[in-house]
Amino acid sequence: MKVTIQPSQLKGNIQAPASKSSMQRACAAALLSRGTTNIFNPGHSNDDKAALDIIQRLGAKLNGVGGELSVVSEGVKPIASEINCGESGLSIRMFTPLVALSDKPITINGSGSLVTRPMDFFDEILPKLGVTIKSNNGKLPMTVQGPLQPKNIEVDGSLSSQFLTGLLLAYATSPQTPLPWKGASGDSNDKSVSIKVKNLKSKPYIDLTLDVMKRFGMNVPENKNYEEFIFHRNSTHDSRLTTHDYTVESDWSGGAFLLVAGAIAGDILVNGLDPGSSQADNAVLDALMSANAGFAFEAKGIRMNPAPMNSFEFDATDCPDLFPPLVALAAYCKGETKIRGVSRLTHKESNRALTLQEEFGKMGVKIELNDDLMIIHGGNKVKGAVVHSRHDHRIAMALAVAALNAEGETVIEEAQAVKKSYPDFYSDLRSLHASLSLPFQLIDE
Repeated sequence: MKVTIQPSQLKGNIQAPASKSSMQRACAAALLSRGTTNIFNPGHSNDDKAALDIIQRLGAKLNGVGGELSVVSEGVKPIASEINCGESGLSIRMFTPLVALSDKPITINGSGSLVTRPMDFFDEILPKLGVTIKSNNGKLPMTVQGPLQPKNIEVDGSLSSQFLTGLLLAYATSPQTPLPWKGASGDSNDKSVSIKVKNLKSKPYIDLTLDVMKRFGMNVPENKNYEEFIFHRNSTHDSRLTTHDYTVESDWSGGAFLLVAGAIAGDILVNGLDPGSSQADNAVLDALMSANAGFAFEAKGIRMNPAPMNSFEFDATDCPDLFPPLVALAAYCKGETKIRGVSRLTHKESNRALTLQEEFGKMGVKIELNDDLMIIHGGNKVKGAVVHSRHDHRIAMALAVAALNAEGETVIEEAQAVKKSYPDFYSDLRSLHASLSLPFQLIDE
């Protein structure tokens, strides 16, 4: 499926999409919370739909009207023997420990690039928690059978913080946790259990997880400098509530593309993005300031407009999803922009470092890769070209944004990849007066 984009001058106001990071965590918390959860501003990306399907297979019941979704749950009580995470890396890493709360064998599967991503973490950690697991040599499909029994463990957080998110949620709600818990000291009077973490990446996403847990009245662990998370609990305390209201935040990951689009191609106002959010990708503001982009905070949103921009340096280790929009930004910045954190890009929907280098290369943008450093040579005219999303939603959006001020027409092949996280992306660009042609399947979905 192809989308064709002509050079455009943007104008108007746009609402940033719902955050799939926030939405999927809310789905997990709603499943674990006994009672009714009302989710406002629910997302409808493919990843969000996968999470909703998963919680239904694990026993939750859904009702939805307009911008509100109601979830009724009695905890993890599977009604199916298999769940499918689609292409969602967060879903597979977050829901697997939650599936393991059940004593029923459940097969966990996925599609697209997810079937090639390493899941060795679960082969190593889950057996230590009393869970039986059978995987495909560390990849999907996996079959797990609990019940998971929280114990003092140490995990490696270098690949993704999402594994830790799943464990934190599972530990907080496991009915198998002995009371009093036996702590690291071996003292049976120590009513605590802990998860030690080394090399944790993307710490802001753990902040988001802890915030969701707090909002849902869960047992939130003590956070000791992101190196140890200690759950304290006594036998008389039950923090679960019967009714929860949760509003899904607007998405800084998707909003970053809109902000960069405004910096490159027009005067727009992006609504709904909270600068105080715990989402890691609000760090895009730091990059925009470093690049001397034209933007200002207004009462209703963030105003973006084109201005001469200079190269910048940025560390994306904790926010690797910013690489694609920042490469589009750097293409229009004079000089050499340096972005650190390339090692975080290997196990995404594509190998994003190589994909960005190759696809932006077609548009005349030179990108060098030097170990953990990406160097983008910007300031030269970006050229329209025939490019390919590589079935990666963020690559498709980055190419579309770069095309807005390119010299000539740009054609994006497999453009429908945006449905994974931001299905309204092209329609939103068109509402901002971008000149683009959409196939019927991508119009107002």
